[in-house]
Amino acid sequence: MKFRTSVPIIEQGPKIDHTSKILLVGSCFVENIGKKLDYYQFQNLRNPFGILYHPGAIYNFTKKVASNYKYEEKDVFFHNEQWHCFDAHSCLNSSTKDALLFKLNEGLKETRYFIENTTHVIFTFGTSWYYKDVKSNLPVANCHKMDQKNFKKELLSIKEIVNYINSVCQDLLTINSGLKVLFTVSPVRHLKDGFIENQRSKANLITGIHQFLESEKIKDSGTYFYFPAYEIMFDELRDYRFYAEDMIHPNSQAIAYIWSLFTDAWIAKSASGLFNSIEKIHKALAHKPFNKNSEKHQIFLKDLDKKIKNISKKIPLNNFKRSSL
Repeated sequence: MKFRTSVPIIEQGPKIDHTSKILLVGSCFVENIGKKLDYYQFQNLRNPFGILYHPGAIYNFTKKVASNYKYEEKDVFFHNEQWHCFDAHSCLNSSTKDALLFKLNEGLKETRYFIENTTHVIFTFGTSWYYKDVKSNLPVANCHKMDQKNFKKELLSIKEIVNYINSVCQDLLTINSGLKVLFTVSPVRHLKDGFIENQRSKANLITGIHQFLESEKIKDSGTYFYFPAYEIMFDELRDYRFYAEDMIHPNSQAIAYIWSLFTDAWIAKSASGLFNSIEKIHKALAHKPFNKNSEKHQIFLKDLDKKIKNISKKIPLNNFKRSSL
């Protein structure tokens, strides 16, 4: 007897392995998946401008990457003793104007260079709601805690979302025509917008993505895909025990489960076959010895070094942290 429904997961390809290069852009769920990719030693770049919640902000980012845009003084502003940019998350805020401009321009350069060799791009859309700067009439990625009277809140229509997706994909393909693009909708609820408003927002995102995907199926491009992270969270994991304390974000157990299904769909067996060895190395690196100078611990370290050398022959990236040993 079944006590829950399961979201069908279809194997997709080309698969992600340790030679793949993955760009991740979007909401905080991108950070969750990105941390898993980091842990299992995949080559990835995520959110160079910090978390971007809505398709308009992502479009603005990719447009500037594709056009080799250079940020200047007119693009930043001083508020609450820090320099900000409406195109980026507050994690890029800086105490000096030059420092912020450097971060922004280096972020664009790094992203463009990475895209030139990228195999997969993962976009996670968080919300259809966005804020438009009243002065410029342009959408912002982040309001940076400025007075709300400076902004107008609007809901992206399905047509606008489709148009943004089209533009984003064209920007990417002008840099690298061979990459594959994977869309997801974040399972994080944006309840500050309101319960009904959050549902309207997610519905527009899902419909917009699938209208775009259906149009691409007609072309048979084989470039664009969808992974049902949102559907897994709200169908299979429809219980508050799978939420963090804020009752909004998925907890570690939910993230691990969604990652396991993502692995089934997208990760090559040659790569997932190394997960157990990588996990053992991480656990060994987290080990706290009673006596660092003991003979037993020195044997342990030699064995650990051997394991790291062996795994390094199979993967191009090696970001194992040894500093604590």
